[in-house]
Amino acid sequence: MKEKGFVAKHPVLANFIIIILVAIAGLGIVYFSFAIFTRHGESSVVPGVEKMSYTQAIEILHSKGFKVDIRDSLYKEDEKPGYVIEQFPKSNSIVKPGRKIFLYINAVHPKEVIIDEDNNPREDALKSTSFRQGKARLEELGFKNIRVIKILGENDCISKIYANGKVVKKLQKVPVNAHIVMEVFDGNLDAVRDSLQNDLDPSYLVGQPLESEETQSSETYETEETETTEPESYEYY
Repeated sequence: MKEKGFVAKHPVLANFIIIILVAIAGLGIVYFSFAIFTRHGESSVVPGVEKMSYTQAIEILHSKGFKVDIRDSLYKEDEKPGYVIEQFPKSNSIVKPGRKIFLYINAVHPKEVIIDEDNNPREDALKSTSFRQGKARLEELGFKNIRVIKILGENDCISKIYANGKVVKKLQKVPVNAHIVMEVFDGNLDAVRDSLQNDLDPSYLVGQPLESEETQSSETYETEETETTEPESYEYY
């Protein structure tokens, strides 16, 4: 009579061992397959392409086996249009071969925004809006070159907004690098009326520019503008 084999004597243990061996073999197959497809152990150094034209940057990255994704364009006055402002991953980063590199390009034209979205294009933008609210709106939109001119009036609301010397209308698009002038009422009309009493009707002064904010008299005022060769800076009153 033949002796029974190990499997016959220990069927449960034998099945358990078989399951373990199959699992190990399966994990090995998965690991080596993953390594082949992901090039496990291989790496590449990302070349620096910032401050290059986007065509030159793409050519270099493709020659190194990288993919390229152009992200939203930004606009900076001190950078050349069409040149790479920023890249991700950064230069000299160690990444997998064939990795996608994201490039941020300096736009050829500055971004344009609508200052006042009220649906009445014949009216002046931000007209009768409070000075603080209008100033916050302009800064939120990204305007940097802003100057405030005060004119005689009853409140502190905006009279007009100028972009590069032209009055801005509602729904009008304006480049964010435009030079903005806020013409704002100073709220001193009642005080001027009281000082003049009955000697002069000051109604004709409404909307006239002020000469100085340090004195309040019956004469018209206008703000002083300083010319400089440096980029224009703007101060708020």
